[in-house]
Amino acid sequence: MATTKKASAKTKSLEDLFLDGLKDLYYAEKKILKALPKMAKGADDGQVTAAFEKHRVETEAQVERLEEVFEILGAAARGKTCPAIDGILEEGSEILEEYEGSTSLDAGLVGAAQAVEHYEIARYGTLIAWATSLGKDDIVELLSATLEEEKATDKALTSLGEAGVNDRAAELKAA
Repeated sequence: MATTKKASAKTKSLEDLFLDGLKDLYYAEKKILKALPKMAKGADDGQVTAAFEKHRVETEAQVERLEEVFEILGAAARGKTCPAIDGILEEGSEILEEYEGSTSLDAGLVGAAQAVEHYEIARYGTLIAWATSLGKDDIVELLSATLEEEKATDKALTSLGEAGVNDRAAELKAA
């Protein structure tokens, strides 16, 4: 049995790996799309809420771009379960639950959102490199647009933290 598995693995190409990565990101973006309204609703600070709402709109466009990539490849737009994003989003849910009503809630939500962004930045960067190697310039352009949005969101979240969210959280010392 192991021989069959190794033999079939040898036939897997970078194209296959690329498609698996796209499925992973498609799943992730759809899960993020569901999580963002909960995070926006749970945030205390209006600027944090607005950042999550803005990112929800961007994420909708990112999902559409991924669907366009699948179309270019002639593949169905389907996700593949991604335990990494599931875990990152679960941490965000725990923060919402455990810190509700705390001055630390917004700092926690911003940190959780940055974990999501960093994951996405890493995945999009990898897929862009693979698409480049595969000569898929039209796809590189689509993925690069999303990568730039993810980087901008990460910077905006950092600015929120530095503009007072973290300082407000620090006012209440841990018990």
